[in-house]
Amino acid sequence: MGISKLDEIDRKILSELQADGRMTNVELAKRVGISAPPCLRRVRTLEENGYIQGYHADVAARALGFEVQVFAMVGLQSQAEADLAAFEERCRRLPLVRECHMLNGEVDFILKCVAPDLSTFQTFLTEELTSAENVASVKTSLVIRCAKDEAGVPFEVVEDRAAQIG
Repeated sequence: MGISKLDEIDRKILSELQADGRMTNVELAKRVGISAPPCLRRVRTLEENGYIQGYHADVAARALGFEVQVFAMVGLQSQAEADLAAFEERCRRLPLVRECHMLNGEVDFILKCVAPDLSTFQTFLTEELTSAENVASVKTSLVIRCAKDEAGVPFEVVEDRAAQIG
C-alpha cells in the first residue's frame, strides 16, 4: 500500500512521529488537529499496516566510541537467490554491519559498517567479510565526514505533489 492510500491526517501523523517519536499522543493529536482517542487509533492502524516499523533513539556513534564508519561494496561469486539470501542472513548476524542493501549493477551489496577503531574494522574485514563463503570481492571506503544523515522519507515532496495535482 502506497502513501497515496493515506489521508492528509495519516500523513501528518507519520511526518510528526518521524520528526519526534517521543511525543505524547495528546501532543501528536494537537499537532495534527484531531482529538487524542482517534489519533491513537490511527497510530495503531499505521503500526499494524506496516507504515510505522518501530521507534528508536538516534544515538551519537562517535560519542559512544565508534570512531570508524565504512561503506563496503561486496561482490559475490554467485547471485543465485539462495546465495543472496545466505549473504543477507550472514550480514544480519554481524554486529558491525548496520545496513545491508542489495544493489543492481557491478556491486551486489553495499554495507554500512561501524567500529570503535580501524584495527577492529580490519579484523572484521579479514576474518568475517572477505573470508565469507561466496564473497568474491570487497572494496571499502572510509567515511571522512557526513554532510547529511536524515532518516525517513521527505513528506514535503508528497505534500508539494498533492498541492500541484489538487
